[in-house]
Amino acid sequence: MSEDDAPRQGSQKVIYAAIVANLGIAVAKFIVAGITGSAAMVAEGIHSAVDTGNEFLLLLGERRSSRPADRKHPFGYGKSLYFWALIVALSVFSLGGGLSIYHGIDALENPPPLEDPMWNYVVLGVAFLFEGYSWNVSRKALNAVRKPGTTLWQAVRASKDASVFTVFIEDSAALLGLVIAALGIAIGHYFGNPYADPIASILIGLLLIGAAFMLARETGGLLVGESIDRDQLAALYELFRREPALDSVASLRTMQLGPEEVLLAASVQFRRGMRIDEVEHAIARIEAAVAAEHPVIKQIYFEASALRTSMR
Repeated sequence: MSEDDAPRQGSQKVIYAAIVANLGIAVAKFIVAGITGSAAMVAEGIHSAVDTGNEFLLLLGERRSSRPADRKHPFGYGKSLYFWALIVALSVFSLGGGLSIYHGIDALENPPPLEDPMWNYVVLGVAFLFEGYSWNVSRKALNAVRKPGTTLWQAVRASKDASVFTVFIEDSAALLGLVIAALGIAIGHYFGNPYADPIASILIGLLLIGAAFMLARETGGLLVGESIDRDQLAALYELFRREPALDSVASLRTMQLGPEEVLLAASVQFRRGMRIDEVEHAIARIEAAVAAEHPVIKQIYFEASALRTSMR
């Protein structure tokens, strides 16, 4: 397995762990919801079912993003992953959040009678263990690239791997949703109030909508062309300034083409009067240094004006 393939294998491991967890949990939640009539359990079942479908969409994005560049897509298909991750965010918003709120409102108008909650608690407890396992897999993947001194949330914001941070956000929402469902069921039975359970369903829906907005913000930024982070960009400027053949570095513009691929457009000023072979050697040195220190930068383009000026 090549160095480029290793991160993608890790991302797919995160997705497969989430699929296994969510599929089994969804079936169990719907069965228990049918037995007990709990609106919160229905909302949780919808949540897990939507999450399962979302992981398959992420796998589709992973597969399409790995296709090599061709004539129609000369920069490759890396952004396909960001597109499908955005579809996942819309799915969480419409199917997960919308259906949970709708079912909760419907249950408020016609609250089901309170039933023995034991199986609800059993399934919620088992679901918490499975979701916790999936969440921990995605957490480890984020920790592997997290910078020292930063929080896990900052690692999510900085991550360019949509598969990993999507699963992490989904699983974080799932764990909070399980807590809300358990509290709704417990409060309803403790006070003999059939409305607590439907309210929990609505709260779960609102939680999912919040998670969807979070996902949309992160994936949307990457889809429209997000740059590398400030620290990486500062290091890149320092690398270019070390090159003796350059008089100045006007700007370095980067764009994320995929989780492990960045495009760099360099606006630099070579020293005047350089021969064409000297310029070529300087470019080769810069490309080698960038490849060594910033391996995610796969393509570098120098503005033509800089090359023309150097040879006047």
